[in-house]
Amino acid sequence: MTVAEKKKMLLEKASDGYGFEDLITVVEVLRSEEGCPWDREQDHKSIRRDFIEETYEVIEAIDTENPVLLREELGDVLLQVTFHAQIETEEGRFTIEDVANDICVKLIHRHPHVFGDVEADTSEKVLSNWEKIKSEEKERKTVTDKLRAIPPMLPALMRAEKVGKKASCFDFPDAESVMAKVYEELDELKEAMAEGKAEHIEEEMGDLLLTVTSLCRKIGVESEVALSKATNKFIERFEKIENAVNEKGLQMSELSMSELDAIWDENKKK
Repeated sequence: MTVAEKKKMLLEKASDGYGFEDLITVVEVLRSEEGCPWDREQDHKSIRRDFIEETYEVIEAIDTENPVLLREELGDVLLQVTFHAQIETEEGRFTIEDVANDICVKLIHRHPHVFGDVEADTSEKVLSNWEKIKSEEKERKTVTDKLRAIPPMLPALMRAEKVGKKASCFDFPDAESVMAKVYEELDELKEAMAEGKAEHIEEEMGDLLLTVTSLCRKIGVESEVALSKATNKFIERFEKIENAVNEKGLQMSELSMSELDAIWDENKKK
């Protein structure tokens, strides 16, 4: 089918609705010589950031429990998957069908309790089997192999938690032990700050943050989620202070921190 025929077919299907195969065709058309100059110029690296942003927009839809937004954002992620696969199809390395095949093979292989005769009647057993099979597939024989396999481009807090969880053989026994370590790392950070060497300060701050993620694991808190919520709370509080300042006919930049604190305390009482 020529590009012109594909365009005509897509336009004729508008009233009937589209499916996944049509999405593949749309991307093929956009990437063709008769398609869109921008789409044709893109490669994996040029749209890498788009993939990241679209993924986080899906997370936002999930966190806000917005099914309308979730439907839209999942479509954007699906476009990214299709787009990357189309680039590889043009290079003759693999197709979207290969991608679908590989994930089906993986899911069937990693669910022997569903597609085989392995017993796994709890989620814990399922996850244990999954990790065991995954390690065999990837030939990860040591704990260090598993730690290095955690993508370094993950958000730092999320990566730290994953590393700590997989390194459970070398972990704090309980939350109280981690808390003591937090205070110890704080003291070391104070010493580094007194010393004044930027590199040492950064190192000690990193140790402190890593220890805090361990504390989060021990008390059942996702550090990434907790920090995100705390940031949202800060923005909401800031907005209240700013509104209060504006009501007084003032500007935030004109006031000292003590004056802003006084306004915040006044706002809290109200």
